[in-house]
Amino acid sequence: MFGAFRITSPLNGGLLWKTPWRLSKFQKYRQRQRLRAVDSVVATVDRALAKKGDTVESLERWKAEMPTEQEMLPKDKYTIFARYEKRYRKSIHKLPKWTRVSQRLNPPGY
Repeated sequence: MFGAFRITSPLNGGLLWKTPWRLSKFQKYRQRQRLRAVDSVVATVDRALAKKGDTVESLERWKAEMPTEQEMLPKDKYTIFARYEKRYRKSIHKLPKWTRVSQRLNPPGY
């Protein structure tokens, strides 16, 4: 126990990178701001294309399929569908690269 090979607190406690089981209010705030930022970019591009009289199929598809931040339920903003979880949902911060991946759509009923 005392010596060259004593255990450190991260080794003693299990995983080295511990993540809390729920999002903090600051993480939730930043998540909402990210969703709003994407919505504003989509709106800006749509206005610019409309001014020129053009349209892009991918942008029209995004507007038709993806809900805006105001239309999303809190459940959908902060959790994602996970097939192997007990109640089929897990917190979005458990997803790798969750700040860069858009997770707006979940299967219906979940």
